Amino acid sequence: MAFTAVCPTSAMTEGGMGLYQVGKKSVLLLWPHGGELKAYRGRCPHADVPLTDATFDGKTITCPHHQWGFDGGTGKCVTHLVRNALHAYPLQVEGSEIQVDVGPVKPARAPA
Repeated sequence: MAFTAVCPTSAMTEGGMGLYQVGKKSVLLLWPHGGELKAYRGRCPHADVPLTDATFDGKTITCPHHQWGFDGGTGKCVTHLVRNALHAYPLQVEGSEIQVDVGPVKPARAPA
């Protein structure tokens, strides 16, 4: 596994959410109340839209596109009877860094 630093541990608090770029991939970090820090692909598995304007109430993340909700601890859809789930990434904390393995990292494109 190739872990890449995403952000410092100080950037996340219990009940919080953050969306970060790792190369061309977006990483959604969630820390559910009473749970462990989680890393997911930063796109809705239902509509394949970025979760940039998603909301997180400490338990459920809600996609702004169609209001689908996903459990922050498991990634499973909790608002519809479907098998859609957020794609989880392996996560580790090393010192003061949160690191995620998103697979091969391609550099982000330079702005035009």
